[in-house]
Amino acid sequence: MLHRQQSCSTQCKLIFILVAIMLCLSGCERKSSPPAQRPLPQVSFVKLQPEQIALTTMLPGRTSPFRVAQIRPQVNGLVQKRLFTEGAEVAAGQVLYQIDPAPFEAAYDNAKAALAQAEANLPAVKARAERYRKMVTIKAVSQQDYDDAAAMVKQVEANIQSGRAALQAARINLNYAKVTAPICGRIGKSNITDGAIVTAYQPMPLATIQQLDPIYVDIPQSTVDLLRLKSRLKNGQLQQGTDQSKVKLILEDGSAYPQEGTLQFSDITVDPTTGSVTLRALFPNHEGILLPGMFVQTVIKEGINKQAILVPQQGVARDPKGNPYALLVDAEGKAAFRPLVLDRAIGDKWLVSAGLAPGDKVIVEGLTMLRPGTPVQASPFQKVGAAAPATTAK
Repeated sequence: MLHRQQSCSTQCKLIFILVAIMLCLSGCERKSSPPAQRPLPQVSFVKLQPEQIALTTMLPGRTSPFRVAQIRPQVNGLVQKRLFTEGAEVAAGQVLYQIDPAPFEAAYDNAKAALAQAEANLPAVKARAERYRKMVTIKAVSQQDYDDAAAMVKQVEANIQSGRAALQAARINLNYAKVTAPICGRIGKSNITDGAIVTAYQPMPLATIQQLDPIYVDIPQSTVDLLRLKSRLKNGQLQQGTDQSKVKLILEDGSAYPQEGTLQFSDITVDPTTGSVTLRALFPNHEGILLPGMFVQTVIKEGINKQAILVPQQGVARDPKGNPYALLVDAEGKAAFRPLVLDRAIGDKWLVSAGLAPGDKVIVEGLTMLRPGTPVQASPFQKVGAAAPATTAK
């Protein structure tokens, strides 16, 4: 029994020694075989060059009429007839309403008669005063009689002036019986009908006329954007173009308005509720496409950037915090990390404010699992259908 146990123990030791020798031999073979080299990541880059671009900004706006006139009566009376078609174009001076002129005609005739009476009395009182002037020198009449006659002349002359003023007022009121249009434009609905009683300068207008050709577009712009634009123009980052005041319009259905407008002015007061100032543009509206109160989009020219750096959007990524960055091919042929400051998207590219310079090689393909500092095999990026590059750059 003891002999069997010793034999089993010897066999186990021999097996253990053989296994250890095999593991050592296997380890030696692994150490002696050279490691397999991984191929360098293939990437494509775009070499940046400065470009000259015209920068624009799109801002919302609303249309408003060029001129607005609320029609109100200037005398009291009964409206006999409405003399216009609602929604039609009216001309300045066109009669819109006829107020009953009978009382104003009577007042005019009365003032005219009073003036005629005063003018008829004037020759007689003048002649009396002249006779008294001669007679007072010879003491034929008293000085008091002469003074009364002279005063009567002045009184009659004053009555004539008063009569003329009353006649003019009566003539004005008679003319006001015809309510006319003060401006040209399109008139809306009438708020009164024939037979209505109206009062002078009443709160409710009889109708409203709006001149729509040309037409205004009011555009709110934030003060932050306004200050940024002024800073860029002052620093020379942007330059004014020759047609800087031109404005384009996008209608509510997405179509472009066929005619350009002109920027008129920028308001000098900031709206405290929105933190914005109002820009006003003037657009021709011969065909009447634009109506007051329409919501539109305006394209305003900011200026010209002669040294713009544009990078394809596929070459820009974001870190977990949302900050944009790009990977570049450095002078050693390695991927280099570069944080960016983006201005805006222009087509399929980003306009870069800071972080890149002319001549930088921005990687736009092969970014998957690519880490900064990794050696890469880089080649210029070729769009679909473009010819292959003649050389490979690193």
